[in-house]
Amino acid sequence: MIYNQWYAVLDAREVKKNRLIGVTRFSEKLVFWRNDKNDICCTADKCCHRGASLSCGTIVNGHAACPFHGFEYDKTGKVTYIPAAGKNAVPGEQYRVNSYKAREKYGFIWVWYGAEDAALPEIPFFTDLKDGFTCGQIAETWPVHYTRAIENQLDVVHLPFVHRTTIGRGNKKLVNGPVVKWNRTLMTFYVDNVNDEGQKPLRPDEIPDYEKLFSLQLQMPNIWQNRISPHLRIMAAFAPVDEEHTHIYLRFYQNFVRIPVLRSVVNTAGNIMDRIILHQDRRVVITQLPKKSGYLTDEHLVQGDLPIIEFRKKRNELGIR
Repeated sequence: MIYNQWYAVLDAREVKKNRLIGVTRFSEKLVFWRNDKNDICCTADKCCHRGASLSCGTIVNGHAACPFHGFEYDKTGKVTYIPAAGKNAVPGEQYRVNSYKAREKYGFIWVWYGAEDAALPEIPFFTDLKDGFTCGQIAETWPVHYTRAIENQLDVVHLPFVHRTTIGRGNKKLVNGPVVKWNRTLMTFYVDNVNDEGQKPLRPDEIPDYEKLFSLQLQMPNIWQNRISPHLRIMAAFAPVDEEHTHIYLRFYQNFVRIPVLRSVVNTAGNIMDRIILHQDRRVVITQLPKKSGYLTDEHLVQGDLPIIEFRKKRNELGIR
């Protein structure tokens, strides 16, 4: 994991009012809930008393109450009430669990994976998706590390092979570039796949007017978008579950249909095609070994893998824990 980053980890609709939800993220069992102010709370899903799962409990006065002995926890992970000790007793500082800072924004729940005393930066998201778009969503878990799932979306070489019946039709196997540009932690890469007529692929610096090409973006640490047109985008968040699993939220964004009923039909139809394409990817990606990629591997990459190379370099630069 890259430290000191905001990670999109849940769809905001999954954290419902007056209900605890337990999930595994960052290889840790966590519990999420909304308190009386509708703030998102996130702590370890394990009572400090006897180890019971807090997510099996209830919400009492905005706190998570353990189902075993009623210990109540606030958003900082501190026990505020121990029923057996009496309502006037003040629990000692030892009665607490780890907590994470969590926020709701852009339809996701974000968790700060980093130092507790760090100055929190703005939650990262794609500027052009912040307003004016609606979306439909599908979600599923893949048995791969989140780096493999992300790298699949940076792979411009695989299209005519994995997606030959969908987005890879046309047999454009030769890859010019691609051109990769960074704006701090935002990668934009420009794609120029063409038919192979015996020519050599152009190097990135040989491609004129590359900004006019089809482009995709990766916002570190774990969100991606395919900029199909000004009115249509495919966006994904790759929530790290553990070292061998990733929960993927895939969204179909559009702004060309605004009538509610038709909008829902269009978004659902977009999700159907997205699922077909996603499963074409899944069939291959889950076979990759090792399940987790890294900066230095025994893979022999090619020029067309430049977005993947740049992603690995940036992860290494930002610091992996």
